Amino acid sequence: MASVLVASNRGPVSYVLGEDGSLDTRRGGGGLVSGLSAVSSQDSVWVCAALGEGDREAVRRGVGEPGVRMLDIDPDVYADAYNGIANSVLWFLHHHLYDIPREPVYDAEFRRRWESYRAYNRAFAEALAGAADEGAAVLVQDYHLALVPGQLRELRPDLRIAHFTHTPWASPEYLRMLPDAVREELLWGMLGADELGFHTSAWAESFAAGADVAGTGTRVAVHPLGVDAEELRALAYRPAVDERLAELRAEVGDRKTIVRVDRTELSKNILRGLLAYRELLTARPEWRGRVVHLASAYPSRQDLEVYRSYTTSVAELAEEINAEFGTEDWTPVLVSVKDDFTRSLAAYRLADVALVNPVRDGMNLVAKEIPVVSEQGCALVLSREAGAYEELREDALTVNPFDVSETAEALHTALTMPHPERADRTKRLATASTALPPQRWFLNQLEALRGPA
Repeated sequence: MASVLVASNRGPVSYVLGEDGSLDTRRGGGGLVSGLSAVSSQDSVWVCAALGEGDREAVRRGVGEPGVRMLDIDPDVYADAYNGIANSVLWFLHHHLYDIPREPVYDAEFRRRWESYRAYNRAFAEALAGAADEGAAVLVQDYHLALVPGQLRELRPDLRIAHFTHTPWASPEYLRMLPDAVREELLWGMLGADELGFHTSAWAESFAAGADVAGTGTRVAVHPLGVDAEELRALAYRPAVDERLAELRAEVGDRKTIVRVDRTELSKNILRGLLAYRELLTARPEWRGRVVHLASAYPSRQDLEVYRSYTTSVAELAEEINAEFGTEDWTPVLVSVKDDFTRSLAAYRLADVALVNPVRDGMNLVAKEIPVVSEQGCALVLSREAGAYEELREDALTVNPFDVSETAEALHTALTMPHPERADRTKRLATASTALPPQRWFLNQLEALRGPA
């Protein structure tokens, strides 16, 4: 039994099943893992889903890490809940990504998948109910588990329950696209929590505008996750990163760099970023041969066709720009369409300009990470629709993410920014970015949850 419980789709460990039947343990990272380290493992339990065959085999064999409970949910139920609802419906709603003339379509198949989403959430609620001490604090994470607070409240009314949404929250107009009964169930699930957390006041206000919070006893709070500067710098200055940085310097030469690091996720707006770079080279020909766009685009959700197509489009547009402008000794875009964190950290250190232009983003930690490790200081071109905008806008060059021309001009301004100004802005950006590092972010929520009702 535990006094502090965390629930999330992905846990802090995963398992890979070898051909010889062996299980190899892989440890995860990120803000939540770092945050939970602030709590004694003897007092805490992390409930997560078995994501692959290795995880499921570990559950069957009784293999596990202390303080981690992995749930072996039926693979078909999991697929319906994770890809069918969480990533294909809730993600699209909260990020306003639907192609409205064609989507969404809420039919019988959607309702079957919603039943799986409900069952998936129920498995978490039951596991948490069975593992929690009397009056324990439970911190539920993200849109995958939006029904858990309400379900858990019915099972264990004694618990203190928080839910944190790492994405934006849909505007009331977008939320009303859901079938009425489904929207009501979604809000009922969320309002089962004592406290609902969001990265920014904009997302908190969006939730409150679409839900009847008054009289529920649920508090809506803002906890903007920041960066652990010490940990990030330690990662960025490892020998492997030094080697990759030397390779990038050899490719870039003495040219300026525009750096972006994203998953090939529809909301990240990579295509418009590339179009803005192409317009920069067209409208400002003086930059031809003098700048390189270092783009890291990690493949994301490749089991969904729309994401595979988007990833292909990113690579193709980069090739078109190189074909249009490239010369024998200059490649305008150096794009890496693979998961390569070492390269990304090297690019962070090399960045003169950071481009972060999502159409809608819960936070976007890349906007906070690059100023912390950039060696010469960097100018940040930042979408006003990124969660990070709320904290960083005073020292960033902010843009409408749909306005390619404005973004191109902001890139020019960033590239021509005097070094003293760039250095001063970078210092202030780094200070703001590290104001609430993961451990403090987690403990703030835990303290608020354990405080007076």
